[in-house]
Amino acid sequence: MIRRTTRTLQAALAGLLWGVAATSPVAASPDASTAVTADTAANEDAARATAVHPVRGFLPDLRFKLDGANGKTYTEKDFRGKTVMLFFGYASCPDICPTTMAQLSQVMEKLGPKADKARIVFISVDPHRDTADVLQAYVNIFDSNAIGLTGSEKQIADVARRYRVSYQIEKPDSDNPDSYEVAHSRGIYIFDEKGRARILASDGESVDALYDAVIRVMES
Repeated sequence: MIRRTTRTLQAALAGLLWGVAATSPVAASPDASTAVTADTAANEDAARATAVHPVRGFLPDLRFKLDGANGKTYTEKDFRGKTVMLFFGYASCPDICPTTMAQLSQVMEKLGPKADKARIVFISVDPHRDTADVLQAYVNIFDSNAIGLTGSEKQIADVARRYRVSYQIEKPDSDNPDSYEVAHSRGIYIFDEKGRARILASDGESVDALYDAVIRVMES
């Protein structure tokens, strides 16, 4: 029974993590270009059936060292005592990222006084365009307590690999080096006050479902 449950959860996680934001016609990890197979499609269907998954023991605890606004360096220690809703994306994303950030801001509003014990953390997969100050200005549009984080290409690749986040940056136009598309996998990671990975949710999940997941993490 335990083995079967583990396989089912792993399939669901694969489905969530390979659901790629529709911002580019190509979707792959920085170090892989495997085509989506029938098995992957089946995994995605399984994930959609129940899109909020407990992941304690399946994903690593919160850990990073990245750059925030005003020259501040953030690590996981800055979020001790907070329930963290972590999302990977980029500031010029036309659809998925602003929609997800709006959802998370609604979760924060619904938390009311408990929102002081939660934080939205947005990590950019586009460090070339997303300076720390630009990113913070972006997340402030949605939530004044949200934190935008960026870093070097290696730092971003390392933290993305840690949480199995796939992304691809298209080759820029030679006439306009700041004009290019980015594809990235989708998922909202929820960590408890000790930085332990607890929930992986679909970005397409309802605000109520995300709120319920955050409350469960806070109260457990």
